[in-house]
Amino acid sequence: MFELRTWKEKLGFSFLLVLIAFFLFFPVYWALISAFKDNGELYSLQPTLFPAHPFLGHFVSAIMDGNILLQLGNSLITSSSSALLNAILAALAGYSFAKFDYPIKKPLMLLILSAQMFPFGVLLISIYPMLQAVGLLDTRLGLTISYIVFALPVSTYMMYSYFKQVPNELIEAAKVDGASNFKIFRRIVMPISLPAFITVTLYAFMWSWNDLLYSMTLITSEENRTIGPGLLLRYINENNADWGGAMAASFLAAAPVVLVFAILQKQFIGGVTSGAVK
Repeated sequence: MFELRTWKEKLGFSFLLVLIAFFLFFPVYWALISAFKDNGELYSLQPTLFPAHPFLGHFVSAIMDGNILLQLGNSLITSSSSALLNAILAALAGYSFAKFDYPIKKPLMLLILSAQMFPFGVLLISIYPMLQAVGLLDTRLGLTISYIVFALPVSTYMMYSYFKQVPNELIEAAKVDGASNFKIFRRIVMPISLPAFITVTLYAFMWSWNDLLYSMTLITSEENRTIGPGLLLRYINENNADWGGAMAASFLAAAPVVLVFAILQKQFIGGVTSGAVK
């Protein structure tokens, strides 16, 4: 770690931090104030840094006139289901790779991780006909499965890295007491691995919630549409661009993710940093 000795170094470093923070947060601030401006002020030739007359019409319109609540519900169902199933499968696979020995373990691990080398679109080309063949195209279940396919390799490796740090002596002591492998996993290993499990769940949830490509391609009906394609098709299309409504709806769509992360941020940080402190 470098040390700031003189006041000039401290002032320069502080200025750099302020500059970085400005580039990171000014677009968010601009989107927020745009959501509270009426169309007259929003499309004015002289932009303003504060709303002259705060306007809630965009938020009311987003909730009352569109299908945002339905789309939020669909996103919540698909993202939560895929995140939870992904974390469970990743925990089982990661524990197997970390604590069991069998001939094809390393090749299988490399095969799973190799899926991350392919772009989203390449995987989607394979997923689309498979879902169509089994009748899961344009269904929330099919979209949930597609999310798991993409998030599982990274999640498995994250759980594997955490399980490698669990002392083997703890597992051997449980085996001496007569515990089965599944009981050891469920009653001993998973309770102490909860931060990693929550980290993997949040990773999968945020990726699924912010997805546009998969949900736009695999979902075509309005009743199953998620929030990403719903916002794009309603507010930005070839006929018009309702920027005020888009900004308001975007903040409504981001609220669940922010809320989940605010509640679980302690466990998330603990899971991310566990490898550095053990």
